[in-house]
Amino acid sequence: MHLKIPGHRPSARQFAIGVPYAWLALFLLVPFLLVLKISFSDLQFGIPPYTPIATLQDQTLTLALHLRGYVLLFTDSLYAAVYLNSVKMALVTTVCCALIGYPMAYHIARARPEIRNLLLLGVILPFWTSLLLRVYAWVGILRNDGLLNHLLMGLGLIDAPLEIYRTDLAVYIGLVYAYLPFFILPLYANLVKLDYRLLEAAYDLGARPWSAFLRITLPLSMPGVVAGAMLVFIPSVGEYVIPEMLGGANTLMMGRVMWNEFFNNADWPMAAAVTCVMVLLLLVPLSIFQYNQARQLGART
Repeated sequence: MHLKIPGHRPSARQFAIGVPYAWLALFLLVPFLLVLKISFSDLQFGIPPYTPIATLQDQTLTLALHLRGYVLLFTDSLYAAVYLNSVKMALVTTVCCALIGYPMAYHIARARPEIRNLLLLGVILPFWTSLLLRVYAWVGILRNDGLLNHLLMGLGLIDAPLEIYRTDLAVYIGLVYAYLPFFILPLYANLVKLDYRLLEAAYDLGARPWSAFLRITLPLSMPGVVAGAMLVFIPSVGEYVIPEMLGGANTLMMGRVMWNEFFNNADWPMAAAVTCVMVLLLLVPLSIFQYNQARQLGART
C-alpha cells in the first residue's frame, strides 16, 4: 500500500503559475536590482563608468552607498519639472484615449459578428508595423512641408503652414495614436461580455438610452476602462521614441532624460536613480489601487 503525500509534488496549477513568476523575476526583478545597485554607485571615468558599492580588501568588506543621484533629484528643479511634465502628458494621453477609444470599443462590441472581426483587425493592424516606422510616418505628416499642411493649404483652409511638428501637440498626437489600441482592446473584451438583457430591461422600465448607459453600461465597463487606462498611462510616462522624434527641445520627459544621462553624459548612477524613482512613482499608486480592488472584491464576496 502506497501513501500519497499531499503537496509532495508540484501540481500543474502551481507549475503554470510558477513559470510566469520565474520569468518576471529573471527579466524584471533582477535587472531592476542591478539598476538599483548602480544608482547607489558613484561616477567614475572608465569601464564601467561607475564605482562598485562593495569592495573587499585586506579581509575587510567595505560597503559604500553614494546618494549623489537621489540628492540631485530632490534638489534640482529640472528633474521635478521633468517628472511632472511626464505625468501630465501621460494623463492627457490617457484621457484622450478614453474619449476616443470608448466609442470605438462600444461600437465594435455592438457590431455584428461578421463585421466585428474586421473592425478588430483594423485596431490590431498597426501592430504589424514597427513603432519606429509609424512614428516616422507622422514626421512626414506633421512637418511644415508635410502632407497635412499641403492638404489644408490646397483646400484653402489655411494660408501658412501650421507649426505642429516639434511641439507638445505633435507628441500628444503620436502618443494617442500609438497607445489607443491598448485602451480599446481590454475595454472591448469587457463590453463584449456585457449582458444586454439589462439594457432591454432598463428600456422596458422607461429609461432613456443615455440614462441606461450611465447607470448600467458605464459602471459595468469600468474594469475595462481602468485596465486600458493603466496600459496607456504606464508606458506613456517613460516613453522615449515619440518625444524624441516629434517633440521639441523643451519637451522633456523621463525617457529622454534617462537616455541623455546614460549615453550623452555617461552618468549611469544618475540615470539609474532617475529610473528607480520613476518605477517607485508608478508602483506605489498601482499597489494602492490593487489593494483597494482586492478589498472591494472581498467585501462583495
